[in-house]
Amino acid sequence: MPHTQIRTARCAALVGPYLAGKTTLLESLLFAAGAVTRKGSVRDGNAVGDNSPEAKARSMSTELNVASFDYLGERWSILDCPGSVELAGEAQAALMVADIAIVVAEAAPEKAVLLAPLFKVLDDHRIPHLLFINKIDTLGDIRVRDVVAAYQEVSTRKLVLREVPLRENGQITGLVDLVSERAWRFNPHKPSDLIALPDGARDWEAEARQAMLESAADFDDGLLEKLLEDMAPDSAELYETLAHELADDLIVPVFFGSAENDNGIRRLLKALRHEGPEVAITAARIDIPADAAVAAQVVKTMMGSHAGKLSLARIWRGTVTDGMTLGAERVSGIFQQFGRDQTKVPQAVAGDLVALGRLEKAATGDRLTEKANLGPPADWPAAAPPVHGLALRAENRNDEVKLSAALQKLREEDPSLTLDQSAETGELVLWGQGDVHLKLAMDRLRSRFNVAVKGQPPQVPYKETIRKGTGHHARFKRQTGGHGQFADIHVEIRPLPRGSGIQFEDGVVGGAVPRQYIPAVEAGVRDAAVRGPLGFPVVDFAVVLTGGQFHAVDSSDMAFKTVARQAMADALPTCEPVLLEPILTVTIAVPSAFTPKVQRLVSGRRGQLLGFDARPGWPGWDEVKACMPQADMQDLIVELRSLTFGVGSYSAEFDRLQEVVGKAADRAVEIRRDLLAAQ
Repeated sequence: MPHTQIRTARCAALVGPYLAGKTTLLESLLFAAGAVTRKGSVRDGNAVGDNSPEAKARSMSTELNVASFDYLGERWSILDCPGSVELAGEAQAALMVADIAIVVAEAAPEKAVLLAPLFKVLDDHRIPHLLFINKIDTLGDIRVRDVVAAYQEVSTRKLVLREVPLRENGQITGLVDLVSERAWRFNPHKPSDLIALPDGARDWEAEARQAMLESAADFDDGLLEKLLEDMAPDSAELYETLAHELADDLIVPVFFGSAENDNGIRRLLKALRHEGPEVAITAARIDIPADAAVAAQVVKTMMGSHAGKLSLARIWRGTVTDGMTLGAERVSGIFQQFGRDQTKVPQAVAGDLVALGRLEKAATGDRLTEKANLGPPADWPAAAPPVHGLALRAENRNDEVKLSAALQKLREEDPSLTLDQSAETGELVLWGQGDVHLKLAMDRLRSRFNVAVKGQPPQVPYKETIRKGTGHHARFKRQTGGHGQFADIHVEIRPLPRGSGIQFEDGVVGGAVPRQYIPAVEAGVRDAAVRGPLGFPVVDFAVVLTGGQFHAVDSSDMAFKTVARQAMADALPTCEPVLLEPILTVTIAVPSAFTPKVQRLVSGRRGQLLGFDARPGWPGWDEVKACMPQADMQDLIVELRSLTFGVGSYSAEFDRLQEVVGKAADRAVEIRRDLLAAQ
């Protein structure tokens, strides 16, 4: 695609729930704009927006995709965002650099709840957005007003109908533009026909138009005055008013169509072109430094196994040329994106969305000027707390080093992935937003970095402790050629309150054990506590060294460390060892309608409900608080989302260790023994 002189360049983000039809809408927009001569499809695996192996295998968007094209003298970049809640981080980043968001939703009132998290992000950041109700041909007998009312309940902005569907014999056959008052009849896969407004539609069209005017007048005193005087505003004036109110995030225009059949798409494209904010307005809205001659911002980092690092960036001000310094680094290549295809261009101007090569220090969210990398703005969305983990290991042990490097690259691409080398279990645990999220990461390790990995649920960091104390005498004596080994100790062991850890006390009197050997005894005690009688680390006990014997020649640090381990191994099983499991404080956020289901979910997983309350800043949502065993939370997010249309979420933090007995304890000990035996 040649880099021609363009009057302005704008960026729109396609966002919405999984299966709403965003990628299909992108194909329709590209086809209507003449950017492609033939539409691809998700089903056939040839859509511009879904061309990665992972996307094709799942028939869903698995990463942010960009299609930049020219349309009527303007450059547009459309960001096709994945709809899965597990991949919401990519969508949120895209929204932060877009001039406008196209929220794609189905014509189904019961699915309105799916938009609540998305509307929350849009409203919090005051991002202009319109609502495109897709699959309008499936509306059936459902009334348009019921669909819009359902979506209004999850939006704090006023939804304003910009068009209304025409029905014939129960079928949606066209649309009426409420500003121009023109009617259009659908021609599937072809431009719609302009028709006369049917007589039977005049009354409700007039009613809908009046409602639109009154909504717009809420934010425009001039328009309000005209309405009070029964003066009809002309179309040009009304378009301008609606465009200003959209740019100021005061209203949410509502459009209808069918991306599958290319119905309503040209009307949507026209609205974007005439009413969508330009880059200067967006730059001012998000406080791009006014004194920067050149400014850009990274929206996505792409790490190739061979091609190196690319930073997908929006240009806010000035012109970026190949080889110039940006963010204190040299730009090495500028590429325009069209799905997986890249075209090298000599420069990018304000408004463009391009990939910049070899900015090794730039990270997603960073704002770049010629002189400095300013880092991400304060309101850049933080990654959601991880809710699902997999312990990873390379199938080939020789790939361990390669695995570590590949994981670091994946984390740079996707900040919502976190990596943890567990100090308690020794496992390398990859954490993310759900099962799909982590399996995508594993697939990418294999396909892009040639590292095959296996993943399994992380081990629960059980501990064990003792219920009673004991005294114990231990002697270690070994005679070999030359010096032998000798150490003798008396210890008292007692339980401590929960959270006390391990305490060691020197109670020796009279030098029965020389002071230089005391640290070795303590080291032996702590070594023995790493694996107790049940197979887990032992905590919350005290050991007092009360006496012992030594040999002037044969005693050594090693001998006293060994006898301490021996004493603990013999004594701890007699102290009534008991298993301790980690208990987490959990806060679960769900729409209020699902609160009873969540309460039953918690109770069914040995959880203790602490209560629930309204979620601050989220009308119609609750927060359920509970204490839950970590062992019962391995797949909590999977069941939670299945109960809540995919919108439920939770956060958790460690609260305490708690005794566990019965079948749960027996099972944990059995699994631990099998694991240790296999090592």
